[in-house]
Amino acid sequence: MKLNRFASGALLVLGAASLAACTKPAATAKADTSKAADAIRADVAKLVAEFNAHDAKAAVAHDAPDVVIMFHGTPNAVGPMADLMITSKQVEDPLAKVAVRNEIVDVANSGEMAVYRADYAYTMSDPKTKKPITERGNWLIGYKTQADGSWKIAWNVVSNTANATEQ
Repeated sequence: MKLNRFASGALLVLGAASLAACTKPAATAKADTSKAADAIRADVAKLVAEFNAHDAKAAVAHDAPDVVIMFHGTPNAVGPMADLMITSKQVEDPLAKVAVRNEIVDVANSGEMAVYRADYAYTMSDPKTKKPITERGNWLIGYKTQADGSWKIAWNVVSNTANATEQ
């Protein structure tokens, strides 16, 4: 008789455990996508200000460790050091500055990834005439959250829409 009570008790525990395993996990909190979008807009504004101040190291500090940089007409650059080489060369030009407008940020519902898109105007010196010229185009930036909760640039695509023109 004791064995039957033990077996009944064991079956009861196993049955309860099976039912518990079938229950859905508690819903995770939905990411605040508007807060994330604001953080990304602020990050890009800071990046642009640092670039315009000709501070290549600060501008590249926005990159994730495995960032991929894609500029029109050049091979992809991978990693912050490769980006630093490109950015350092760009900011050697005293006229180098960038401006953005028509900014859009789309954050995934999970809050783990986001895409920033804007029209850009990049002013620089014409290599031949040394006069100021402006390149216009599209700037796409893919952001990913990091372990510390910050946003870093995972990829960056710069695509001009026309030849640079004199100012």
